[in-house]
Amino acid sequence: MPYSGLGLNGRVALVTGAARGIGRALALGLAQAGADVAVSDLPAHRGGTEETSEEISGLGNIGRAYDLDVLDLENIAGVTGEVVSDFGRLDILVNNAGIRIRKPALEVTERDWDAVIDTNLKGVFFCAQAAARHMISQGSGRIINVASQLAVVARPDRAAYCASKGGVANLTRVLALEWAKYGITVNAIGPGPTTTPGLLEADTRPEQEVEAELLAHMPLGRRMEPEELVGAAIYLASPSAGATTGHLLIVDGGWTAM
Repeated sequence: MPYSGLGLNGRVALVTGAARGIGRALALGLAQAGADVAVSDLPAHRGGTEETSEEISGLGNIGRAYDLDVLDLENIAGVTGEVVSDFGRLDILVNNAGIRIRKPALEVTERDWDAVIDTNLKGVFFCAQAAARHMISQGSGRIINVASQLAVVARPDRAAYCASKGGVANLTRVLALEWAKYGITVNAIGPGPTTTPGLLEADTRPEQEVEAELLAHMPLGRRMEPEELVGAAIYLASPSAGATTGHLLIVDGGWTAM
């Protein structure tokens, strides 16, 4: 008999940036644990959100696709309200949408900085705020922010990215403190290097250089796969995590242990 403490039957989740990569894997994983899932991403990625939602429906759950730009506050409020209207409630938010721009600090432009901080930090806050307003009325909720192992350690050429993910980690703690009284837990996952389209697009280094870095800094010796983050998300979304809040759960193949 499966352990019911990790079951998500009857729960409704909203996952941002879920057309591909980590977001897609987490959306499918939450569905496999029993949740109905609202799959959201930029309008340009509509094909990916529809494909993911169809896969969720194929599991016997309800899956629906939504166009969501986390830089548009009206869009955030509108989609969150639409999800509650369509599904009847909102129990879980996974704040996954994010970008990275690799550049030496001396070459980072204001546009680069704003793009990363606005997507990775501002977007996380306002999606959490919109979800919390609905969760408060039902007296419970789970918010899971996708940070990074680079929230607690640094690497060159990632000034804006490290700043944004460090901000996500501490924002998670603040929201956990403020919203505990409403029955809402707020936690974060800190993935290490993971094979995703976004990472591969941002990291144009020769594969030999990448492999050398992984061998030097990551005991696992390879990039992780998105599916290796699913267990962390299911736990943080589940009844078993009722006393876990304000926590950054690092899943990084041992990177920060070195």
